[in-house]
Amino acid sequence: MMAPLTDEQRLVRDSVREFADAEVAPLAAQIDIEHRPPLETVPKLAELGLLGMIVPAEYGGSGTDTLSYIIAIEELARACATTAVMVEAHTSLATWPILAFGTAQQRDRWLPALATGEKLGAFALTEPGAGTDAGAVATTAVREGEEYVLNGQKVFITGGGYAEVFIVIARTSHEGAPHKGLSAFIVERDTPGFTVGEGERKLGIRASSTPPLMFSDVRIPAGALLGNEGDGFKIAMATLDGGRTGIAAQAVGIAQGALEASIAYAKQRVQFGKPIGAQQAIQWMLADMSTDIEAGRQLTYLAAGLEDSGEPFGEAAARAKLFCGQMASRVTGMAIQIHGGNGYTEAYPVERAYRDAKITEIYEGTNEVQRMIIAKSLLR
Repeated sequence: MMAPLTDEQRLVRDSVREFADAEVAPLAAQIDIEHRPPLETVPKLAELGLLGMIVPAEYGGSGTDTLSYIIAIEELARACATTAVMVEAHTSLATWPILAFGTAQQRDRWLPALATGEKLGAFALTEPGAGTDAGAVATTAVREGEEYVLNGQKVFITGGGYAEVFIVIARTSHEGAPHKGLSAFIVERDTPGFTVGEGERKLGIRASSTPPLMFSDVRIPAGALLGNEGDGFKIAMATLDGGRTGIAAQAVGIAQGALEASIAYAKQRVQFGKPIGAQQAIQWMLADMSTDIEAGRQLTYLAAGLEDSGEPFGEAAARAKLFCGQMASRVTGMAIQIHGGNGYTEAYPVERAYRDAKITEIYEGTNEVQRMIIAKSLLR
């Protein structure tokens, strides 16, 4: 059972909610229409310490616990799913691997810039032929003296359009099981031969930058290797475990925002001479939405709490992401139903929430992958 939030965690929740209402929500609809990331918000996120929450103070971060970070992602997603995933991908997928697996030199070089928002990070695993099957990565990294030479392509890279530091998973060996030949590297955006393609135009989180990356004889120093050769799959899977808790929090936030919009609409929309909230059908939908959200929140906080306590949390993170992704799609669908025809238009935020919710069932491991993880643990 989860313990009540601490005073510090409540302060994080309240301060991030206030910030999101004032600085994030007003931009959400426009950046969605324009398909552009809210880069103007980055300095404000950095000033509040939201880009280095998990980074120890010695590297310029806030050094907060995982649960506080997860609460912040939830509150940002309540206002704007794109802003939430911008922070989540930068933190969970790019900063955390360096913190967890980097050498002292790598941590000294990269963590201060990432924690303060001087540089933003991204994680490059997915390829045209390697989605769920991460072991099928075809991008290669060939050792030549004191350098590695990278060749290949990545796709659907969150933050790829603006990130300056990339965690790239590439193949260093073709011997043995495919996943054992993968390694992880820290690659800078301005490295010759590294190019970024045109971003995808998507159903939801439209303002999130997800372009392909191309590597053509990209030479990086041997010191850019993260961990040891052959550790790439292990690093990627460990990174995604934490990332899944973040996506679960994003899903909870999206659903919470849709619920709050639905409550407000149910109070002011009058039909048959009274607010529609007086109708039992609407009341039951709101009750189901609230119950679903709270269940998802508890699963998410449990996974974060396990990580904070140093216990295994991968299975809990998979449960949280599986449930919360489906829950967010379900809740936002009910939110549109409550809004009726108005909910199907861009004039109301629930239309965007419905589109944004679907990706939480897909990225950082599909629903089916989460079921595989959970079932494997059950049948162990």
